[in-house]
Amino acid sequence: MLEKLFKLKEHGTTVRTELLAGLSTFLTMAYIIAVNPGILSEAGMPFDAVFVATCIAAALGTAIMGLWANYPVALAPGMGLNAFFTFGVVLGMGQSWQVALGCVFWSGIVFFLMSAFKIREWIINAIPASLKTGISVGIGLFLAIIGLQNAGIVVDDPATLVALGDVTSLPVILTFVGFVLITALHQRGVIGSVVIGMAVVTIIGALFGLVQFNGVAKMPTGLSATFFQLDIMGALEAGLYAVIFAFLFVDLFDTSGTLVAVAQKGNLVDKDGKLPRLGRALMADSTASVAGSLLGTSTTTSYIESGAGIAVGGRTGLTALTASALFLLALFFSPLAQMIPVFATSAALIFVAVLMVSTITNVAWDDLTESAPVVITAVMMPLTYSIAEGIAIGFLTYAAVKLVSGKGRDVNISVYVIAALALLKYIWL
Repeated sequence: MLEKLFKLKEHGTTVRTELLAGLSTFLTMAYIIAVNPGILSEAGMPFDAVFVATCIAAALGTAIMGLWANYPVALAPGMGLNAFFTFGVVLGMGQSWQVALGCVFWSGIVFFLMSAFKIREWIINAIPASLKTGISVGIGLFLAIIGLQNAGIVVDDPATLVALGDVTSLPVILTFVGFVLITALHQRGVIGSVVIGMAVVTIIGALFGLVQFNGVAKMPTGLSATFFQLDIMGALEAGLYAVIFAFLFVDLFDTSGTLVAVAQKGNLVDKDGKLPRLGRALMADSTASVAGSLLGTSTTTSYIESGAGIAVGGRTGLTALTASALFLLALFFSPLAQMIPVFATSAALIFVAVLMVSTITNVAWDDLTESAPVVITAVMMPLTYSIAEGIAIGFLTYAAVKLVSGKGRDVNISVYVIAALALLKYIWL
């Protein structure tokens, strides 16, 4: 049955290899089980409910990806998108988390339609590679400032906006220890480096009385607090089209970039260098986002950590299905997730930020019409505390610099369309 469903021999793999690959992928991205509820609870959402929603959304999206698209790719609520949900939309714009979930719902619906009608290819091919890099780097810097702020390393200052916090405090020290440990383990190729680092500093914190042990396992509870609690029409009535666009845009690039990277690493591309069953993979991702909003979590997207499973031989959807089953098993360990302190999750946030910012090496620094918009896009996200504003200003900058420098004809019309929409947003909204 497994051979017929996943075509294991055709992909040069075995059941044992696929199971080990699924375990590797899960361990590499399991940190999201604790980090996502921690971030969304800052928006007023119940931790237990978001924990359950996170596990179910990840399990559902990953299972669809494995069974329908037959890709060894796992999905979960995306880092950066959950931060934008909380700190940008809810705390920054004053919207309710129900309305924010409505924005996630609409972005998933639009993504689904774009995938179904193959509009996605036009957009991905039309957007300059430099702006894609700028968005990735900007989200990384956004995560970094949130992690540093939550840890108390960066604090408010009335004169300079930000300043250095008390670096001698134990939580700050443990954040640093966690970050160094995660980075070192990752560099050594240790699978599950983020989870291990978070666990170690949590145990150290418990020894110093900073963490309270609440048990190991219990039956899943609390989902009713977020299940179908989204405000679908409220997102439209509030005119949050820029927010919906930001969720959509980031998910679009996250998914496309992850699928391309994973497929190339696993030699899953066809003879023309294209991804087979790409439409199915994209629709699996968009379906997971819609389902996640109904359950009560931010945008669900494909994870680059799936590369860990690829590295140990995962080549088919059985890898994804294994990871999906482990996400369901994790449902019963919410006490462990809830006891993970902010200095442990902050260390993980800062580390993920490093991985995202590292893509800046892809920028053509010798061409200022390409590099300048990247810097503006990346810097504006953390400084405005908004992914949406960073994207909008980035497109405006790119279009303007190209036009004034005499390279306007080199730019795809879609870039000017998006830039014009951003300009209209600032003039009338």
